[in-house]
Amino acid sequence: MTGALTQQYDRAAGRWRDKMRVLGYYDGYLGFLSAPGQRPEATPDVLDIGSGAGAFAEAWVAVNGAPRSMTLLDPSRRMMERGAEALAERGVRAKMLESTLEATEAEADEVLVAHVIEHFDDPAEALSLIRKRVRPGGRLRLVVSKPHWCNAIIWLQWRHRTFGSEEIRDLLARTGFTVEMEYAFPAGPPSRTSRGLVARPV
Repeated sequence: MTGALTQQYDRAAGRWRDKMRVLGYYDGYLGFLSAPGQRPEATPDVLDIGSGAGAFAEAWVAVNGAPRSMTLLDPSRRMMERGAEALAERGVRAKMLESTLEATEAEADEVLVAHVIEHFDDPAEALSLIRKRVRPGGRLRLVVSKPHWCNAIIWLQWRHRTFGSEEIRDLLARTGFTVEMEYAFPAGPPSRTSRGLVARPV
């Protein structure tokens, strides 16, 4: 993530958590994480890469309860602070890593990544780095932008990319993952802008 993009997120941090709720992304994450067969087998360590204000991590806790540990990774300190506040309201003390995917060595059993690889020049490289963060037997829970006219509008601000179903599946396969499930968000902006995938390292 570039410094300029981090500054954009810093400026948006104060209202980001509310925005995620108003637009239905928090509810969308709840549905994704509640899909049949997606509960973790044991109490895991959780890492939220590109956590932003913590909507994905907070939804994980709402569905699964407190993990053994929760780590937020984001270059925007202001965003992470909002996420840590939300998790604290649920009784979870999160560790904050103000860093980038390229610079971290953190790893976990459950790795959450929502709308991150879209901002990389090489999304395959991003997924290869993410692969190193998922412990053997662990899971990646990935949300990516999909082709839709709504994303054309969002692109004007964030300059992100989108992925068709076959494209993202191919990228995951080429970077050492096998896809367990693809999730279609059923309603609201998430249904138009996003797709969810659950994958395990091969």
